[in-house]
Amino acid sequence: MNIAFVLLTHNPDEPAGIERSIAALAAGLRELGHRALIVAAGPGTEGDDEDLVRLASLTLPRPALEADLASLLTDPGPVEDELRWILAGHRVDLVCWVDAVWGLGYLSPAPTGTATALMVHVPRTDAPLYQSLARRPDRVLTVSRFMVEELSREGVDTSSWAVVPNALLHTVAPPSPDEREQLRAGGPVRIVARAEPHKGIAELLKAYPRGMDRPVQIMLAEAGFEYWPGMQNEVIAECRALAASLPDVEILPAMPWQQVPVFLSGATATVVASTSPETFGNVAAEALSVGTPVVGYGLGHLPELTGTAGRMTSLADGPSALWQALTTLLEDRDAYHAASNASTRQVAAHTATAVAEAFLAAVRPGW
Repeated sequence: MNIAFVLLTHNPDEPAGIERSIAALAAGLRELGHRALIVAAGPGTEGDDEDLVRLASLTLPRPALEADLASLLTDPGPVEDELRWILAGHRVDLVCWVDAVWGLGYLSPAPTGTATALMVHVPRTDAPLYQSLARRPDRVLTVSRFMVEELSREGVDTSSWAVVPNALLHTVAPPSPDEREQLRAGGPVRIVARAEPHKGIAELLKAYPRGMDRPVQIMLAEAGFEYWPGMQNEVIAECRALAASLPDVEILPAMPWQQVPVFLSGATATVVASTSPETFGNVAAEALSVGTPVVGYGLGHLPELTGTAGRMTSLADGPSALWQALTTLLEDRDAYHAASNASTRQVAAHTATAVAEAFLAAVRPGW
């Protein structure tokens, strides 16, 4: 089967959840013997391969705003025509609009006879979502039961939606029990986040407790999109300024994403401080895959994803509660190792091939 995913912001090794999820799903489909293309806007990069097709009719600035895209698509005709030509030329059986806006779901320019799927990764009830649904995709997919319930509460008919979770693209062996104990006793807390205000890193640093007595290493990454001009630079600058006055706290530059699981495997624990619900939780899943417990707010899909490998607190209790939950977990040897042992089980089903099989099972009834 030939499957295409349309995600204008996609780049190889992009540090953003939707982009990572599509890269992993495409890899799983290829492992199962299918062709999986990703169609993105220009410009191209050195990391592009034959399965990443760039639109010649659309080039995005980096980082891009939704307003930039709206301006560039005042007349969407050239992009729609080129996309239909690409999909027809590659004999695509199924095209997935990965987002209502950045995946062109609201336009849905599929050739006649090509099956379509709309993917909804984030809660949105705006005009582009309803325009995308009005295009009557053959299937609507989302990433968690939380998303089905959340959009239903907002008045969207999700009764026919299918849940296909995100997959792990890069996996490494977790530390041994002895290594894990050494990490519990004195290893660093390591945090990975996109440079976005709702990831809660600045608030976490403002609540940094005295006597933490272990390194805290925070990797902030810039994606190819942002919500207002300069957003990511503002977040990084604020976090660096806060960390400068805190003992043993480092703000690290972004690293290639294949290194992130190794980075997290060397952590005593990680903290997901997002103040908006995580609709899936890619970083948490990567931490769990290497036996690293997760502390976070009990929002969105995070509690279900982490299970007994996580320690969830209330957002109302603020970031101080996250630090306290982390400290309590690290001080309880038995509880810590129980959480670590549960971690890998929590995400054992999130292999690229398993998720690709779930995707195929979800889309086939629709066409």
